[in-house]
Amino acid sequence: MRKKSILKLNIMVAVALSLANTAHAQNANRTIVSVKLQANQLRQANQLEIKTNDGRYVLKPYSDKIIETSFIPATESFNPASHAVVLQPSPVKTSFRETASSIQYVAGDISVTITRSPLQLAYAYKGKPLLSEKNGYSKTADAEVLDFNLDATEALYGGGARALGMNRRGNRLPLYNKAHYGYEERSEQMNFAMPLVFSSKMYGLHFDNAAIGQLDLDSKKNNVLAYETISGRKTYQVIAGDSWADIVSNYTSLTGRQPLPPRWTFGNFASRFGYHTEAEARSILDKFRAEKIPVDAIIFDLYWFGKDIKGTMGNLEFDRDSFPNPSGMMADFAQQGIKTILITEPFVLTTSKKWQEAVDKNVLATDKQGKPFTYDFYFGNTGLIDIFNPPAQDWFWAIYKDLKNQGVTGWWGDLGEPEVHPSALQHKTGSADELHNIYGHNWARLIAEGYHKEYPDERPFILMRSGYSGSQRYGMIPWSGDVNRSWGGLRSQPEIALQMGMQGMAYMHSDLGGFAGANLDDELYARWLQYGVFQPVFRPHAQEEVASEPVLREPRTRALAKAAIELRYRLLPYNYTLAFDNNQQGLPFMRPLFYAEPDKTFLQNVADTYLWGDSFLVHPVMHAGQKEAVVYFPAQHHWFDFYTGQLYRGGTSQVVAVEAGHIPVFVRAGAFVPMTGPIQNTRDYSASTLELHYYHDATVRRASGKLYDDDGVTAQAYEKGAYSLLRFNSEVKGRQLDIGFSAQQGRLMPASDRTIKLLVHGIRSKPAQVLSQKRSLPFVWDEQKQLLSVDVHWQKNTVHHVNVQLSH
Repeated sequence: MRKKSILKLNIMVAVALSLANTAHAQNANRTIVSVKLQANQLRQANQLEIKTNDGRYVLKPYSDKIIETSFIPATESFNPASHAVVLQPSPVKTSFRETASSIQYVAGDISVTITRSPLQLAYAYKGKPLLSEKNGYSKTADAEVLDFNLDATEALYGGGARALGMNRRGNRLPLYNKAHYGYEERSEQMNFAMPLVFSSKMYGLHFDNAAIGQLDLDSKKNNVLAYETISGRKTYQVIAGDSWADIVSNYTSLTGRQPLPPRWTFGNFASRFGYHTEAEARSILDKFRAEKIPVDAIIFDLYWFGKDIKGTMGNLEFDRDSFPNPSGMMADFAQQGIKTILITEPFVLTTSKKWQEAVDKNVLATDKQGKPFTYDFYFGNTGLIDIFNPPAQDWFWAIYKDLKNQGVTGWWGDLGEPEVHPSALQHKTGSADELHNIYGHNWARLIAEGYHKEYPDERPFILMRSGYSGSQRYGMIPWSGDVNRSWGGLRSQPEIALQMGMQGMAYMHSDLGGFAGANLDDELYARWLQYGVFQPVFRPHAQEEVASEPVLREPRTRALAKAAIELRYRLLPYNYTLAFDNNQQGLPFMRPLFYAEPDKTFLQNVADTYLWGDSFLVHPVMHAGQKEAVVYFPAQHHWFDFYTGQLYRGGTSQVVAVEAGHIPVFVRAGAFVPMTGPIQNTRDYSASTLELHYYHDATVRRASGKLYDDDGVTAQAYEKGAYSLLRFNSEVKGRQLDIGFSAQQGRLMPASDRTIKLLVHGIRSKPAQVLSQKRSLPFVWDEQKQLLSVDVHWQKNTVHHVNVQLSH
């Protein structure tokens, strides 16, 4: 009874606060005609339908924490198709109550107050007001608009990939995917223009419509957020939650979760613009072997299908003069554990080998008369593959399938905004402007669904430059475009990746070292690669005037790059477990500091320090000649310097020294960090032999961690039961530190013995003894590093314990 009373009180408070918002009145001419509660088409939730004098509202809950609102003007019929949403509504307890002045609709933890006059919708979560419509739906000469009231102090995030500062409030953002060549610290328009906003008040607002438009984040400083579009659905979802992790998890449950990519995705890539010949590619990989620098894949830019940049796009087959035996080349690479990735573009030039075939097979987007739409852009006179037309999809997929059969292992989709996309061009299902922002989204879908149908046990690798809300569910791995090879270019990268991680696109990463411009700066290159260890994909790439590959840099820089790459490989067990958490819960790899402390407003605009998973705190070096850095340490825990072991108190800002060999990195007290020994390729990795680092601090009485393991290649290995999930826990009782090991085996994964080197940091004095299963174990204690090292032999199908008897 008490819980019901508290819930009722919370709802009443939310209603009162929502009614107070009516000073920010909605459209005074819109009036309610009727209200009814009805089951949706799947009969899984009670929708609320409000008929007005000029249309109708439909409010549909998806879960206790997600509700969708659509306004359908009287002159239109509702389009139920969403390009973003895949979640099916689940049963939600709903109720509504009408009074003379308002309607209260409760769906799970979300309540909506609909004020009758002037008509206004206001949303609350567990009694806490979130947001309210201002004018609701309106139409101008140029756009259809949905607008909302903002609190004066709330920070806003989202809108896709931009470089604006973490708090994006005050900007008016074009919702039009567009490349920005050579950008640095500011870019208002980039390759991902997603109609999605998150607020520091702990809610998300997703506008579920693909057509181009604008997202105005209070640019007029009048506390108004507005979504403007040329056409399409007037539908939005409000996403709430109890923490940032909860909110992002709810959003990705709505729009789809990222499948696990192949494990080699977390290795090092050899890449540049570009390798001109087979001999050149072989030579580069020979240098990696000679220098013993780990590498897992080689990427071929557009020279694989033509000797020249211009005139050959659309050939989509190997140039046999430059690559006389592509199948043999790729087979040789595969024997070395090296995957081959090819660039592809959606443009077929009129000068390409496949132009007439594309015309004859109805592959290309058209003009209004149904003829192939041709136009000039940088690479030549071109047509555009109509990714929305089934014959074009079949044609494009057949090319991918043929190349895969030759030995190609991964795909790079470039220029997929599309880079030039005239408004007059027509696709099978709509105009260029109606479909522009979902072109890359559907391109990734074509490849993902092709694999699902024809190679159902294999994980695709899909590197793409443009996408849309929910593109993560197709396995899209995005990158931040043609960033300038400069310190300014580097400084924008953490913000872009952090923002995109919040928006579901957790694999956002940059061309390490920078792409654009012939700038030879060894310090910049080394710092960018050191940052790259703690970004989702480690892929140096650049215009070839200055080498992007570490094997071609001068010796000192090469040594720094090699050390960064080796650390990247040693962190493979931890990083792969982060990928599992992303797949299961939507958690990003890179997380803003306000994830840990959402109530601290001074963290709302911080992007120069971030969390890597829940265990690491990372501060990239993004200024030339930097000798020290000011780092804020989140308050819930103390933090160990990853390299020196020095302990920093949580909730403080400290000045730390900056070393040439690495960037400042810290580990949370109580963290378990699984690592592996040195390897040259991810195929050499095995979780049967591990290093397990535990960071002990007296303030942490209990802690837990895990490691996810599978074969690294099988699609949906976890769902199929082909996995192991190792769990670690610690408990301090008096002067005893107990560390436990247990394993959960999928039904298709046989259990195995494991050899673990347990390294316990923060042991300030030599332990009295170390016991394993009540037997004394030999150990090594390093007084200077305060590090305990114990070899543990963990037998399969057992729960194992190591007990450290602390001296004090």
